[in-house]
Amino acid sequence: MTEAVALKPIPRIGDPAPDFEVMTTHGMKKLSDYRGNWVILFSHPADFTPVCTTEMVGLARMNEEFEKRGAKLLGLSIDSIHAHIAWVENIRQNFNIELPFPIIADLDMQVASLYGMVHPGASSTATVRAVFFIDPDGIIQALIYYPLTNGRNLDEILRLLDSLQTSRANKVATPANWQKGERVIEPPPKTVEELQKRRETDYPEKVDFYLVKKDL
Repeated sequence: MTEAVALKPIPRIGDPAPDFEVMTTHGMKKLSDYRGNWVILFSHPADFTPVCTTEMVGLARMNEEFEKRGAKLLGLSIDSIHAHIAWVENIRQNFNIELPFPIIADLDMQVASLYGMVHPGASSTATVRAVFFIDPDGIIQALIYYPLTNGRNLDEILRLLDSLQTSRANKVATPANWQKGERVIEPPPKTVEELQKRRETDYPEKVDFYLVKKDL
């Protein structure tokens, strides 16, 4: 009788990001080494696969934008360090680009298990396309999951990072489809006093007492 594999729950928004120490294409790394930076931890199903290759190339080309925002990219798949190195070289040869970020070799599924990246309904031997946004204090602020068959919207990953950083720095919310530099939403009033203050304040855009926008 085969013993069932115990699956850990997926870490949630607001949870501390589980720490780990692993081998990567840039040597041994701990998640806690990145404290003070935003971290975009993302998994892909396997090396030398077409969709994953397009994502890796796209993220490599966008890496400078993440760096400008104080964010570090950290990839992962359930492949060996040797497969990772060969894939990195293959990408360099075919696309003339170096991958500037590390890729975790997670053969024992240590990190994949910690972060709930293996979904047996999709595959028991590959990670789905998970993205975790971890803030400088090591807290998970957002997570996105995609199936194995569909590539991620890389622009959305950068947009969401901008949104999270803007909310964190200014204690505001952002509306649907918000882009960096656009007006933000002032949180709704929680007391009658705050409501009165809102009535007396001029905003560049006011729909109702609960929905007002301002420029930063």
